[in-house]
Amino acid sequence: MATPKRKTSHARTAQRKAHWLGSLGAPSTTKCTHCGEAVMSHRACPSCGFYKGRKVIDVKEI
Repeated sequence: MATPKRKTSHARTAQRKAHWLGSLGAPSTTKCTHCGEAVMSHRACPSCGFYKGRKVIDVKEI
């Protein structure tokens, strides 16, 4: 099996990682259709418990 002849420099490693890390971003959020709160995509709303127009989880009101 082939092995590297030289150590990979920090600069080269950082350059390679920069392409991958640059494509990462914050998770996208949308508005809940029921209450209007900000909700992550494809998740039930944490404030009202609705997903795609129907109640899927029970949320305790404080």
